[in-house]
Amino acid sequence: MTRHNRREEHLNHEAWAIPYGDLVTLLMAFFVVMYAVSVVDAGKYSVLSESLIEAFGAPAAVDPIQIGEPTQALNPISEDVRRSLAPVEIIVPSPDEEAPAPGLEPSSPTDVALAALIGTASEEQLGRIIGEIREMAEELQEAMGSLIEAGNIEVKRQPYWIEVSINSNLLFSSGSATLQPAARPALIRVAQLLRGHDVRIHVEGHTDNLPINNTIYPSNWELSSGRAATVVNLFAQNGVDPERMVAIGYGQFHPIDSNATEAGRARNRRVAVIVLPVLQSAQASGQRAPERLKTDLEPG
Repeated sequence: MTRHNRREEHLNHEAWAIPYGDLVTLLMAFFVVMYAVSVVDAGKYSVLSESLIEAFGAPAAVDPIQIGEPTQALNPISEDVRRSLAPVEIIVPSPDEEAPAPGLEPSSPTDVALAALIGTASEEQLGRIIGEIREMAEELQEAMGSLIEAGNIEVKRQPYWIEVSINSNLLFSSGSATLQPAARPALIRVAQLLRGHDVRIHVEGHTDNLPINNTIYPSNWELSSGRAATVVNLFAQNGVDPERMVAIGYGQFHPIDSNATEAGRARNRRVAVIVLPVLQSAQASGQRAPERLKTDLEPG
C-alpha cells in the first residue's frame, strides 16, 4: 500500500490585520459621526429656531442644549444662510415733550447744556444773559487784542454764549499737554475775567487727524482730554469755581478746517473755552453741582 505524504499547509500569521483594520476604520467613522452630531452651531440653531417660530407661530424660542465644546468661530453663521430680520421698535417723542430752542439743535454736550438752559429761561433772564454775554465778550476782546490780531485767539460771540478759541501751538508743544510758560499769562488773564462772572465753562480740547501713540497719550482722545484738563486746572488755580467747569476731549473729530493742509491742521489744533451763563433760579436754590451733560435735557 502506497503511503501518501500529506503536504503541510503554509499558515498566514498576519491575516488578523485585515479585519482589525476594518474595525479601526469603522470605529473612526463612528466617532467622527458622533462628534459631528454632538456640536451645535448656536448661530445656525438660532436662525433655524426663528424660522420655525415664524412659520408655526411658536410662543418662544428654546435655547439649544449644548453637548461638547461650542464653536469658537468669529462668525458662526455662514454667509449663505438666509437671515431673518426682527422688527425694530421706533419710539417717536410725543408732541408735548420739550424741544430745544429754535436754531439750537444739540450736536455736542455744550449745545445740549445750552438748549436746556435757554429752554427754561424767562424773557427777563434772557435779557440779562444777553447783556452779560456782550459785556464779557467786549472784555475778552479788549484784553486779548494783540493775540487776536496775531491770529492765535479768536473770540466768537453769540446771543447766549461765548467761544474763546485758542490755537494749541500757543499753548502746547507737539504731542504734549504741558502748558508752555509763554502761554500762562494769556490763560491767567482769561481766568481773571471769567471768575468775576457767574458762568459755566466748558473747556474743549481738539487735535488734528495725525495719529499719536506714545506711553502717555495712546491716541488723540487722551491728548485732547489732557489739554482740556490742563486749562481747567489752571483756571481753578486762578479763582474760577471748579464746580462750574468741565473738561471735554473731542480728539480729531470736530475739525473746523481741512486736515489736508498744514494750515488747516494748525487751525484744528485748538482749545475752545465755551462760556455759558447760569440761571438765577439755579442760584436761588443753591445748586452748585458740576455740569451733568447727559441730564441737561431731561425734564425737571
